[in-house]
Amino acid sequence: MSFFRDLRMAVRSLARVPALWITVALTLALGIGANAAIFSVVRAVLLRPLANRDEDQLLYLRQSAPGIGEANATFSVPEIQDIGSGLKSIKELGTFSEVDFTIVGLGTPREIPAGVVDGHYFEVMGLRPVLGRLLTPADDGQNAAGAVVLTYHFWRASLHSDPSVIGKTVRLESLTGARSATVVGVLEPSVPYPVATEIIANVVTSPHHLSATMVTGREHRMTEVFARLAPGASVDNARAELRSVHSAMVAAHPEVYKPEDHFTIDVTRMHEQINSRANTILWILFAASGLLFVIASSNVANLVLARTVRREPELAIRSALGASTAVLRRSLLAESLVLCGSGALAAVAIAIPMVAVLGRYASRFSVRANDLTLDFSLVWFGIGLALIASVFLAFIPRLPSANAPQGGLTGRGTRVAGGSSRRLRIFAVTQIAASFLLLAGACVLMKTLFVLEQTRPPFDSANVLALNLPLMSYGRTTQQVDEFYREVQRRISALPGVEHVSSGFSAPWRDDQRLNLSFQFAAQGARRADGQDFRAKFRSVSPGFFDTFGLPIQEGRDFNDRDKDGSERVVIISQSLAKMLYPGQDAVNRKLWWTDGVMKFIGISTEPRRIIAVVPDFDDENIIPSPSMTIYEPIEQEQGWNGRLFVRAHQDAYALVPAISQTIHEMSADQPVERASTLGDVRAEVLTPDRLNAIVFGGFAAVALVISVVGVAGVLAFAVSGRTREFGIRMALGALPRKILTIVLVEGVAMAGIGVGAGVVVGFALSRVIAKYVTDIHQPGALAFVASAVVILGAAVVASAVPAARAARVNAVEALRSE
Repeated sequence: MSFFRDLRMAVRSLARVPALWITVALTLALGIGANAAIFSVVRAVLLRPLANRDEDQLLYLRQSAPGIGEANATFSVPEIQDIGSGLKSIKELGTFSEVDFTIVGLGTPREIPAGVVDGHYFEVMGLRPVLGRLLTPADDGQNAAGAVVLTYHFWRASLHSDPSVIGKTVRLESLTGARSATVVGVLEPSVPYPVATEIIANVVTSPHHLSATMVTGREHRMTEVFARLAPGASVDNARAELRSVHSAMVAAHPEVYKPEDHFTIDVTRMHEQINSRANTILWILFAASGLLFVIASSNVANLVLARTVRREPELAIRSALGASTAVLRRSLLAESLVLCGSGALAAVAIAIPMVAVLGRYASRFSVRANDLTLDFSLVWFGIGLALIASVFLAFIPRLPSANAPQGGLTGRGTRVAGGSSRRLRIFAVTQIAASFLLLAGACVLMKTLFVLEQTRPPFDSANVLALNLPLMSYGRTTQQVDEFYREVQRRISALPGVEHVSSGFSAPWRDDQRLNLSFQFAAQGARRADGQDFRAKFRSVSPGFFDTFGLPIQEGRDFNDRDKDGSERVVIISQSLAKMLYPGQDAVNRKLWWTDGVMKFIGISTEPRRIIAVVPDFDDENIIPSPSMTIYEPIEQEQGWNGRLFVRAHQDAYALVPAISQTIHEMSADQPVERASTLGDVRAEVLTPDRLNAIVFGGFAAVALVISVVGVAGVLAFAVSGRTREFGIRMALGALPRKILTIVLVEGVAMAGIGVGAGVVVGFALSRVIAKYVTDIHQPGALAFVASAVVILGAAVVASAVPAARAARVNAVEALRSE
């Protein structure tokens, strides 16, 4: 019961110093809460096992070709057949191709991300159904019936977990035609990889996958490959065997796998592949939260130790009155427990909303971050650390001896003992060094974001509206389809407020799958130094496309209605491409032609085409524009409608969306009109991860800086209180107040300088170590270090100001009389 009495006394004692209590509790809460929230995200995204059966046996195969800029070139059907035959370390392969389907028959027609898989896919992935069945080898082949498996998220969110959906017939529309299919099952909750699909269908639902071009085209790569290890085999065995098989395949087809393209194959565990995007950013965030915890712990130690030293007179009196060392330690322990315990409880209140915020942040990098909850295991761990810290803080301070209490009774106990002073300064320097590291990291991210935000696109983005109009061909001939979408553009161009209407192959910054398409070509009178063919991005656009984006034709003419199938084949090229092909010459009326082997598989002619115009570079892939090597073809000479409509408005583009939707639905009620957004908002959405990085790390750095400022101010205030007699003597001997002020300010800046120096050394070393293992991280430059040092030193001056001003106001007579 005596300890409970000590706790009540501790509460009453701390209530007399609420600023200390609140500061310690809030500091601990931030340190423990931030770490608990971050660990919850890290554990859920990076460490939690997958739903897939025997996930340690599940592999992902990657083919790359650095020579043509392909980090993940995927695979073609002949390549899959070659590498999959006779493998001993791999039991089975499963394939997945990303396809956009427009689904009709499950509510309002809508375009959804989907996957087309073979019958081995689900067995290889080790997944099970929650309803119905999954696809099997019986669903393969040209004569198989169309079958669809719904993902759990789609079934729950869009169909409200309706069990009657099993057996329903749906129609799947794609760029290559329409097919009917039956819903056969619902997949268990799992990580949707490689893309966030909503349905997974068998191969027969995609006409393109059944075509001869897909089946025989070695260069027609659009399939991801997964594998399952054979019993007793290791990943190294599989990697060595696959590289051997792949090398033999490359050697057998030199016309496809050119030496300068450097085709290679690799294999990783599925768990590592899924986490690849989130891995770096989350571990760095976890390290940042660890630094914050170090800063918080140092600050708490500073504040509590300083309070304990200030209490030496009180403890000396209690010792002189007969209190034993055990009683004094128990009272210190009670006070430490109240301080640290309140901080630990506050940490739970902070961590719960923080994990929700960080979960939304992490979902930008991994779908595994959706629907996160607080992982209490680290909360308990933090509370345990807080309790250990309580014991540490209670038993580290040196207690006054009962045989020699004079120091405490005469007031000399308020002088700062050398050991305590050194410990306090070490803690403060540690805080500053850790804060410097966080600030330097935040500066790098802020600089990156600033450059991105300040970079303006070379075309109009504020008033250009991008819409997805998926191709709907069911019941229509090719001519009827073309005429329908031409009429859509004509009617929308007649709407009030519309300035220009056009269509194109891809929406800038948004259509990742389409934006990175590039092919080899040759040009009349142009040669590369190495004798190889040139390479350029492919875009098909309608007449008026460049007017819609406010891009002037620099030379020649725009496409027009006469540029259609059967007429002379023409192209428009970007300015950078024209300069590369014909430096100092006129590119108009020269000819070029596609030489890439994949063209014959995707229906694009390799006939010569006349260059009719040159336009400014239009980098629709990167926020910071780079030289654009792009070839534009008229949409009616290649492929036809490809699903993207662009509308340039006189003023508010969003005000046109209802009228555009109504106009289209009057022509066809089934036609989806989706993802209407101005390019300015698309750009802002692309920048969101960088903005979130800067905000999150900037928030950590700001909190760390505030805690460090409190720590420095606390150390200096403690030092000033212990040096009152010294300052009194100095002033009695003629020292001016500004001299005393300078002494304290210099002491604070000196601590900050030492901390910054330590931070620079540690930061420099860490950046070099991290660079060896993480190649996609921005290295801090001199500006980040200088800016962080200036902020830290400025904060130290601010933190020193109050105790310095207090020292400068010391009354010499009263200071000497108190001794």
